[in-house]
Amino acid sequence: MGQLHQGKNSKGEIPYRILGRTGERVSIVGLGGYHIGIQKEEQESIRLIRTAIDNGINFLDNSWDYNDGVSEIRMGKALQDGYRKKVFLMTKIDGQDKKTAMIQMEECLRRLQADTIDLLQFHEIIRMEDADRIFAPGGAIDAALEARKAGKIRFIGFTGHKSPAVHLKMLQTAFDHGFIFDAVQMPLNVMDAHFDSFERKVIPLLQKHNIGILGMKALGEQHILKTGLVTAEECLHYAMDLPAHVVIVGCDTFAYLEQAIEAARSFRPLTDTQREALLAKTAETGKTGKFEPFKTTSEFDATDRNPHWLGL
Repeated sequence: MGQLHQGKNSKGEIPYRILGRTGERVSIVGLGGYHIGIQKEEQESIRLIRTAIDNGINFLDNSWDYNDGVSEIRMGKALQDGYRKKVFLMTKIDGQDKKTAMIQMEECLRRLQADTIDLLQFHEIIRMEDADRIFAPGGAIDAALEARKAGKIRFIGFTGHKSPAVHLKMLQTAFDHGFIFDAVQMPLNVMDAHFDSFERKVIPLLQKHNIGILGMKALGEQHILKTGLVTAEECLHYAMDLPAHVVIVGCDTFAYLEQAIEAARSFRPLTDTQREALLAKTAETGKTGKFEPFKTTSEFDATDRNPHWLGL
């Protein structure tokens, strides 16, 4: 397992950043929730999660729909024995009406064996109408606000992988209702800068309102690496060099976990020359969005295939 510690509770040398308006100190790399629910043996998932925490990762990602709840169940077991107090725990719900959102939120709390979720996010905001449904009377925002008041969640955010325009609609709808999100999650990678870019279109607005910035898909679900233009380390360092507070990485093996941790430990701010070189190498290939299929295809749109998850 290379340089990874197991059971030592060592913070290693992973940098930490302040997550925007939350004021919380979080690791520059976060552990993705989907990938820690696909191991054949439950104990391997638990070891992966605890090894990540022992090595300084304190931001944990998850979702109500990941692997039919297995990801949350395994994470809940991993967070026993004192591990819960060491992490900033985030999960997501799909429900867009109050009733559905409430049901899913309670299931998340039960599976995670948690009294409180640090950050609850509305998942897969990928359609223009999602914002209208969530902020409508009896919408999911009411469930989140009630849960926050009851101490079941601390902060509220949203995620999406489709288009910056959808993110901007969600943010503006919230502003129109007198609400400011605490965090927003989106694809941030070396290809994104060239096609319908979250980096260029969404980050400036988040910075203006001191909203936490969560990056995902730094490797483009491995598609970017298939181009042969950039290495995994270059992809991760590019994402970490952005104003993102956390870069969430899917790690389904100890090798991928070590790769993410070592990238965080070795990260140094890019020079202008380094950044421009990476963008130049990926400009031609990145301009069509082919290697960001989550933007250009429906392959990653789980809620389109399962509209009942939304409460529709």
